[in-house]
Amino acid sequence: MALPDCFFQKPAAAMAGPWPLLMGIVNVTPDSFSDGGALAGPGAAVAHALKLVREGADIIDVGGESTRPGAGTVSAAQEIARTAPVIRELRSRLSIPISIDTSKAEVARTALDAGADIVNDVTAGSDPEMFRLCAQRRCLLILMHMQGTPRAMQADPHYENVVQEVAGYLQQRVDAATRAGIAPSHLWIDPGFGFGKLPQHNLQLVQGLQKLAAMGFPIVLGVSRKSTLGHLTGARLGDREPESLAAGLVGALQGASVLRVHEVGWMKRAVTVAKAMLVQGDGWST
Repeated sequence: MALPDCFFQKPAAAMAGPWPLLMGIVNVTPDSFSDGGALAGPGAAVAHALKLVREGADIIDVGGESTRPGAGTVSAAQEIARTAPVIRELRSRLSIPISIDTSKAEVARTALDAGADIVNDVTAGSDPEMFRLCAQRRCLLILMHMQGTPRAMQADPHYENVVQEVAGYLQQRVDAATRAGIAPSHLWIDPGFGFGKLPQHNLQLVQGLQKLAAMGFPIVLGVSRKSTLGHLTGARLGDREPESLAAGLVGALQGASVLRVHEVGWMKRAVTVAKAMLVQGDGWST
């Protein structure tokens, strides 16, 4: 499908214009950190995605491999079996963009063939075929920072200056992607909240989002239900929606253009109120 023009804009002031977009999470996995096993099959995953769209999702992000701390890998064939039927069915029923959350070019290729529009790669192109594929297909590509791998990323993360180091890494991956033929307007960046980072690193990253936004690319921020939020308040995994709303709104105000969330409806309501309070006049839409 043709993506709306706003998907190729330079990031605007956080609460002006159409931003932040809401990316609804659909994990077709048995072991994701928050909702593993809840969508154990294409039917349940499609129904959940349609619910997120009714609640206001701008993008649906479908993933078939958990990236929670300690998670192992799955084969490309297994990942495809989980995600391709869901994407194919959603493409026949939705007009909004669909994202495939994968680090494997083979999985991304099958997802794009099934109707996906965006590749969300938490390894920022570790598969040498990924950049070539995205350049050929002219799809949007999300480049995320992660220190280490999901299996061991939380063992002992260390930074001298987390904002500077994350920005430097993402700039290197942006440069590699553009050398491979991907247009800069087709790149988004993600600082990787919770991926190889301690709570203090995550908080510093959100505080420094405006420095990352100065790179000139829309920022995707995934803070929903993350353990850092529980660290701050003591809330258990199944009871972190207030924390997720607060973190998402602060992230948007700091420069995030896209919020990746589990509860789209709640975040949509929160963003609507924030926009009404912060933006003068009628120059924004709900």
